[in-house]
Amino acid sequence: MSSEPTRRQGAGKRIAMADEGRMTDRQREVCEKIVSGKRGRIVGPLRAALHSPELADRWQALGEFLRFDTTLPPQLSELAIIMTGRFWNCQLEWVIHARVASEAGVSAQVIDCIRQATAPEFDDRRQFAVYEFTRELLACGQAGDDTYQRLVDVVGVVAAVELTAVIGYYSMVAMTLNAHAVPLPGDEHAPRLDLPDNGGLPEPTRLPRAFAAGTASVE
Repeated sequence: MSSEPTRRQGAGKRIAMADEGRMTDRQREVCEKIVSGKRGRIVGPLRAALHSPELADRWQALGEFLRFDTTLPPQLSELAIIMTGRFWNCQLEWVIHARVASEAGVSAQVIDCIRQATAPEFDDRRQFAVYEFTRELLACGQAGDDTYQRLVDVVGVVAAVELTAVIGYYSMVAMTLNAHAVPLPGDEHAPRLDLPDNGGLPEPTRLPRAFAAGTASVE
């Protein structure tokens, strides 16, 4: 008999979501802060994090800044977010942010390539730089000198620092969603990730090198 851990994708949530039942006064205070903020609703990892209201309060403040208030254009931050969701095989993160990425101007071709883990081609050098930096940081925990310098050259130091935080934050989001099997919202209809359902735990999905328009895949 195999000793490998198993987790069937889509098998249902593992814990009650904190916003589903009777909340403490502190939980209710934090929940109202989330709903009245830029998110407009409580969804995703904060439904689990709210079991620890102090964690959820600090989480929502950091997350609101990284999603809405960095110097990165939404097109670039959402590109990094969907790459992070794809890498960690996080269905909920993918479904929500694939829609947001499309609205922010990431092309359908690029989104679908990331969903299928095939190499996208970029005309925009900023998107190319963000893709390659995100890909290396997720796969290796660091980025090469050339990749890092390319990013800084096109987005600047502040945005590079913020992008690194976005990737780390949404990795935490993905792990929380996956670990607690937080359910997908019923109003999101983006194409799902094709995840293995073989009784085992899927390995992270490494994304391939991208193409810059008119060139071979970057080495």
